[in-house]
Amino acid sequence: MKLQRIGAVVAAGTLALGLAACAPGGEGADDSTTLTVWDPGLLTKKTNDGAVADNSFLDIAVDQFEKDNPGVTVDVVTLSGDISKDAAQFQAASIAGNGPDVRIGYTGGNTVDYADFLQDLDGVFSDETMSDLSGWNTVRAGYADDGALLGLPYGGGSYFYVFYNKALAEQAGIDMSTPPTTWEDMIALGEQAKGKIGDAVPFWTPNQEGYVGAWVMAALVGGELGSSAFTDMYNGDTPLTDPAMVKAYEAYSKLYSLGLTNPDAGSIGNSEQLTGFVQGKGLFMVSGAWENGALEEAMGEDAGVFPIPTLAGSAYPSALAGGPNVSVSITNYSEHKDLAEQFLQYLAEPATIDMYVELFQTEPSNSASADTSVITNYYLKSEAEYVSTSDAVVYPFDNVMPQSVIDLFYRLNATVYTGQTTPEDAVSQLQEAYEAETAG
Repeated sequence: MKLQRIGAVVAAGTLALGLAACAPGGEGADDSTTLTVWDPGLLTKKTNDGAVADNSFLDIAVDQFEKDNPGVTVDVVTLSGDISKDAAQFQAASIAGNGPDVRIGYTGGNTVDYADFLQDLDGVFSDETMSDLSGWNTVRAGYADDGALLGLPYGGGSYFYVFYNKALAEQAGIDMSTPPTTWEDMIALGEQAKGKIGDAVPFWTPNQEGYVGAWVMAALVGGELGSSAFTDMYNGDTPLTDPAMVKAYEAYSKLYSLGLTNPDAGSIGNSEQLTGFVQGKGLFMVSGAWENGALEEAMGEDAGVFPIPTLAGSAYPSALAGGPNVSVSITNYSEHKDLAEQFLQYLAEPATIDMYVELFQTEPSNSASADTSVITNYYLKSEAEYVSTSDAVVYPFDNVMPQSVIDLFYRLNATVYTGQTTPEDAVSQLQEAYEAETAG
């Protein structure tokens, strides 16, 4: 029988004892085999009261896996969803050797940084599966083609877009039948709308945490440098002070300096992002495909979507920022590696990924054999087309870099936007933080 638990974050000093009950196997185990899976909410859904929703993809997948493997119990522990806390919890439990058999986390740095605790999955998947699925580079050690395979990339990924309010666009006299393809053209539309849309602003931007800046920087720098923009920075092949970074920060901060956004952008949190947009506070909203379900529910087809446009003259004008979000890994201390491998092989089946896409409606499949008919969300239909026609898929800075550099990046994104930090100073700080993190 499947077990479902909400995992509490425990103080580091007592973590080893507190998680002992999660350890696979051990004395007192019954005749069945228990596979322990930790998920921070990436493959499960939480209801408003914090419980796990009945239609959770992971619930359904686990039920089927248990039916196919009599005597197997899958114990799903749903973590807090706070990236830093969950990562610290996993590291502490892994040092003690009593973490999960299967860890679900984010791709990129959230997986690569914990290579010491993860099984190399090379050889686990068939050649057919390796050819069928995309995103393997996001879960390889050092992002190298020959690096250890540290996880299964799950789903086609969530990408960053600009959503627009159709009614406000009409009110401003803006024709959105052909969305802007350059950042400069989009700013021009914002200036055209200014003063014509009542109390709304051209760009509704809650940016206290600096997340909006992360999405914009990924698109603008990616347009300049291509798909490997940030992995090249991670590997030291491109400095974080590259002119493309400065140029992108300068362009991004113009939204604020030109008065095209809400003046309190630096003090409003991301939790207000979708709510304010639905309430008509802005013509444009920079966000991601994770908004699809709630946006369709709130506005139906009264909004539109297009990729964050790149800078004029970019080498990769159709670059699309984002990528695989979810990584499913096996710990190298698991006592049930064979069973864990079977579970990952089941998850990697195209039909299983189709079920994930159908339930979440936030991203396409990363399988070339995907059944696209399962995409029913109005916005995801357009987004899936953008993914298929992009000339570069850019894996973002905050997926790739070490966590300490990412944390600084978020803070700087917020202060560069409001003019408190210059673009030159920001990239210098990022370079110093990167060098400090990688010095050892």
